[in-house]
Amino acid sequence: MTPAPVRVDHDGGLAVVTIDSPPLNLFDDAVRTALSAAVDELEHRTPRAVLVRAEGAVVSGGVDVRVFERLDGPNEAAALFGELVAISRRVAALPCPTVFAAHGLCLTWAFELALACDLILASEEASFGLIEATVGLTPAMGGTQRLAERAGSGRARELVLTAERFDAATLHDWGVVNRVLPGDGFDAAARDLATRLATGPTRAHAATKQVVEHYLRGGVDAADEHVPALAGELFATADLRGALDSFLREGHGRARFEGR
Repeated sequence: MTPAPVRVDHDGGLAVVTIDSPPLNLFDDAVRTALSAAVDELEHRTPRAVLVRAEGAVVSGGVDVRVFERLDGPNEAAALFGELVAISRRVAALPCPTVFAAHGLCLTWAFELALACDLILASEEASFGLIEATVGLTPAMGGTQRLAERAGSGRARELVLTAERFDAATLHDWGVVNRVLPGDGFDAAARDLATRLATGPTRAHAATKQVVEHYLRGGVDAADEHVPALAGELFATADLRGALDSFLREGHGRARFEGR
C-alpha cells in the first residue's frame, strides 16, 4: 500500500504533519486528498500543538499544473479554490499552537499553508515564493491576505506581483518568518519548540489565539471587549489552578501543564 503523501503522527500532545510526496512535494490530487484528511484528523484528535514539516530536499516545488489543466471553467476552479481556502481557515482555527518548519524551497500552496500557521520557522537555506503570476494566476489558498496580515499590504503586493523568491532572512525582516535557524539540526530544533508548546498551558494558548483573532477582526477595542471573559474562563482550568499552587509551593517556572 502506498503511504499517504501527507501523514499525521502523534507524539504525546504533539501532532506532526509530514508532507512526503517525492521528489518535489508538488500539490496534486493525492496531496489534496491527504491534506484534507490530515486536517480532519487534527480537528478530531485535538492535539496540544501541531508541527508541519516536509521530507525531501524541498518543502514544495509548487503545484502539478495538471491539476489546473483539468478544471472545466471558472465555476469548477472556484470550487477547488474554495476548498483550499477552507483548509487554510481550518488550520488557522485549530485551538492549539501550530508551527510550520521550512527547511528549503517553499512555493505556492506550501507557503500559503505556512501562512495559516501561528509560527513559521525557516532554516538559513530556506526560500519562499508565491509564484502563481507566472502562470497567470493569483494565490488562491489565502496566502495573499495572510501575507498582508503579517507584513503589510505593500509587501504582499511586492511578493505576489513580482512572483520572485525571497530568502528566509528577508522574510524574517518583514515579519513573515518568526525565526531563522541554522540548517544543521533544524528539524530537531523545530520539533523541540513545538514540543515545548505542546507541554504548555493549552487552554491559555487557545485563548491567546482568540484574542489575536478578535484584534484582527476589530482592532484593539474589539480585543479589549473579549479579553476579560477569555482570561476569566482560564480560572476554571486545572492548568491554571495547578500552576498557581506550584508557584506558591515551589516558585516560578516549575508548573506542569496537562492541557485541561
